Amino acid sequence: MFPVINLGPLVLPTAGLLYILGAWFALSLVERTAKQLKLSSEKTYGTAATALFGGLIGARLTFVVIYWQVFQDNLLGIIWPLNTGYNLWGGLIIGLAAAFFYGRYHKLPAASTLDALAPGLILGLIVISLADFLAGPGFGTLTRVPWAITQYSMRRHPVQIYEVLVGLLALFTWWRLRNGRTFSGQLFLLTVTIYSGGRLLVDAFRENAWLSDGGYHILQILSLIVMVSSLYLAAHLGEKELQKRRQNASG
Repeated sequence: MFPVINLGPLVLPTAGLLYILGAWFALSLVERTAKQLKLSSEKTYGTAATALFGGLIGARLTFVVIYWQVFQDNLLGIIWPLNTGYNLWGGLIIGLAAAFFYGRYHKLPAASTLDALAPGLILGLIVISLADFLAGPGFGTLTRVPWAITQYSMRRHPVQIYEVLVGLLALFTWWRLRNGRTFSGQLFLLTVTIYSGGRLLVDAFRENAWLSDGGYHILQILSLIVMVSSLYLAAHLGEKELQKRRQNASG
C-alpha cells in the first residue's frame, strides 16, 4: 500500500525502515525486560542481538547456497546488494543456534532468559506484519465487513492488522503476568501460546497463505503445534512447581 516514502530526491523503502526501527526497538525492549526480571541486561541484550544478526547472516548465506549458480560468477553479489535474497528458515535455524551457544557460553539461565526475550520476539513479529501491510505482497481474503481495506481494487480483510492485534494481545499478557509468574519460563510459554493461538485463527483470513500439497495452511499447522506444545509445557511445569511448594510446606 505504501511501498516507499519519497523525501525529495530520496526514495526510501518502508519495509526496510520498519525493519531497522523494529530491530532497535526490539533490542531496547529486551534490555528493559531483562532489568525487570532481574537478569543481566547486557548479556540478555547480547543474546537477542546475536540471534538477530546471526539470523540475518544465516538467511543470506542460506539463500546464496541454494542459488549458488546465480552467485558463482558474481561473488560481490553475495554481499551487495542486500535488499533482497534471504531464506527465512535458514535464518531462523542459524539465529536460534547462535543465541543458544551465546547463552551457554555466558551461562545464562535458559528459562528466565526466554522470559525476557519474549517481548522482543513478539515485537519483531509485529514489525514483520506491519511491513507486510505497508509494502509486502500479503493480502487478506475478500470480505464485506465494515473495516475491510481496498487492495488490488477489491475489499479484503486487513489480515496483517489482525496479526498486529494478536501480537499486542501477547505483549499485554506478558506485561500483566510479569510480576506474578510462578516458575521460570512461564512468561515465555504463555506469551507464545497466546500469539500462536491468535495466528492460528487469523491466518484463515490470509489469501496468499502458505499451503501444503493437500491445501492445508502450513502456518496454521505450525501455530497449532506451537500452541499445544507451549500450553502443555506451561501446565506441566506449573504442576511440578505446585507439587514442589506443597512438599516444602509439608516438610
